[in-house]
Amino acid sequence: MRRLSGTLLLLLTLSLPLQAQGWTTVRRNADKIVRALYFIENRYVDSLDMDKMVDSMLDDLMNQLDPHSTYIARGDVESVNEPLDGSFEGVGIEYAMIADTLTVQSVIVGGPAEAAGLLAGDKIVAVDGQPIAGTGLDAQGVRALLRGPKGSTVTVSVVRNGYLRDYVIRRDTIPIESLDAAYKLDSDIVCLKLSRFSQTSDEEILKALRILTGRTRPRGIIIDLRGNGGGFMHIAETIADMFLEKGQVIVRVRGNDVDRDDEATGRGFYKKGPLVVLVDENSASASEVLSGALQDWDRAVVVGRRTFGKGLVQQQYELPDGSEMRLTVARYQTPSGRMVQSPYEQGKRASYFRQARERYERGESFCRDSIRMPDSLRFETLKLGRPVYGIGGIVPDVFVPYDTTGYNRFFLEAVGGGLLTAYTYDYLDKHRGALQADDIEGFLKKYDKLEAEAFSGLLAYCAEKGVEPGEGELEACEAVLKTRLKALLARGPLGMNGYWQVINRERDPEFHRAVEIIESWTGDFPSGL
Repeated sequence: MRRLSGTLLLLLTLSLPLQAQGWTTVRRNADKIVRALYFIENRYVDSLDMDKMVDSMLDDLMNQLDPHSTYIARGDVESVNEPLDGSFEGVGIEYAMIADTLTVQSVIVGGPAEAAGLLAGDKIVAVDGQPIAGTGLDAQGVRALLRGPKGSTVTVSVVRNGYLRDYVIRRDTIPIESLDAAYKLDSDIVCLKLSRFSQTSDEEILKALRILTGRTRPRGIIIDLRGNGGGFMHIAETIADMFLEKGQVIVRVRGNDVDRDDEATGRGFYKKGPLVVLVDENSASASEVLSGALQDWDRAVVVGRRTFGKGLVQQQYELPDGSEMRLTVARYQTPSGRMVQSPYEQGKRASYFRQARERYERGESFCRDSIRMPDSLRFETLKLGRPVYGIGGIVPDVFVPYDTTGYNRFFLEAVGGGLLTAYTYDYLDKHRGALQADDIEGFLKKYDKLEAEAFSGLLAYCAEKGVEPGEGELEACEAVLKTRLKALLARGPLGMNGYWQVINRERDPEFHRAVEIIESWTGDFPSGL
């Protein structure tokens, strides 16, 4: 008899404690699976990759559950968990494959790549002498080349301004920032753009506020959760705790073996004062925990469009071979008792995730009246008794329609086709000194002198690639295209902080509405909402 594979031995080992605990159903099914896999491996006519088969089997099993329970194969665990872990060991760059060449999008401040002298717009053509340009290298291949243990070195060959030069980078621990932007307006309104809820998000917010305000109380705070798909729920609770009074419920969690209400500690630093949260259809999970809590306690004005509607709580379990399972173990409710989760049928993930598209098609992104809000799902906020609805997602207090102005064929081909991004890096490479700045005001002063040249250069570049505007198209999209170009160029010297400051200033109706609300705020909560 052939020896059992490592996979089957792991399954057998896993089944032993289950038998000891007397879990009859689990034991019976575990025995069935082990026997079936044993016969397949030892009796099947062709050779098989049993580990791959078991991964596929577990993935199929998760697909029969709710839409958010998932299986993560061992080889994918690191890349899946990394954005939430808060750090990794590597060189400290953000990059993109532009025209089959690895191009540096930004250099992490204080990281080893910055210390070695790399700059945004640099084109990396070889790593440790191995050519990578034009080889079809994918993201996983790039990570394998650039990542490595702290203290180890890697040599990258960089083309800048047409010249080739080697840079030796000593790898280090690289923080992964979840706070994409943190800045203060002239009116002393603090703006925080959070892309996800990672292990360090709360610390990042506190650090940013200390730098921006010191001991001075801001006039107001805007928390931008648009596009934030969630992350760690306990971090969302910690951030909510910064703004709520002691004893106020942040979230209610209900499951087979959990029934609890998590409350604020009262140690928050900004429990009074103007506060606005921006959300959209891509704000989900932990974003909805935070926005729902602040809305229910009449602590913040929620501005934007209805959120995605993910009200399920996942627990991560590590399996014996290093793979992981994220299993839904509970549902959560906002403090008023609203259910956030959108309807779903087990095993029908495609139709569930199609709901966002269906909302768009029936006009929900453009008209609040398109949101179906039956009286049976009507709740009231806990201090002022304002109506809120538990219809799947968080319905904002102030609805702002999706702005599609200028999104015509030429714009979509220039932006979606990657031409704008490619041109931006070429322009940065040639005008690096002329655009270098320490803050957004310095950048804008320099860019104002170059804007006409930069934009005409973009149009010429698009024409070279066979993309030209049709009749009336340039006039319709010129403003939004210019803003996008300016923002991408600001990202060179100032990172994502610069990018979002340009976008927020020039073409962001939700952001402008948030500023208006704060500037007209009176008392504990603005009236007339």
